[in-house]
Amino acid sequence: QVQLVESGGGLVQAGGSLRLSCAASGRTFSSYSMGWFRQAPGKEREFVAGIKWSGRSTSYADSVKGRFTIARDNAKNTMYLQMNSLKSEDTAVYYCAQRREPYIIALKDPKAYDYWGQGTQVTVSS
Repeated sequence: QVQLVESGGGLVQAGGSLRLSCAASGRTFSSYSMGWFRQAPGKEREFVAGIKWSGRSTSYADSVKGRFTIARDNAKNTMYLQMNSLKSEDTAVYYCAQRREPYIIALKDPKAYDYWGQGTQVTVSS
């Protein structure tokens, strides 16, 4: 059974940094593309960043490009999201997600992901 557990969220001032982690278990982590998504109150869940199973290819939402960095350590079955220069509009619950099928690229549509973590709250105060 696939399990994804996010950690690292919290309260930070605007301009600060946080690093989120997503620990995966249940199947071969290195075979599956992963993504980070976020959902603010009253808004739809939106794509933040994606990473290929190998870690060699990444993609970002325009709103976070240049500020956030997605990475993965396949030896540790863990994915990360380094968030710098945080803004108040980054406030949301952040979720990690995993594609159902192996060796398929990460996509921006949340419907393309079958496994989700419980989420971690990120609050940026201005």
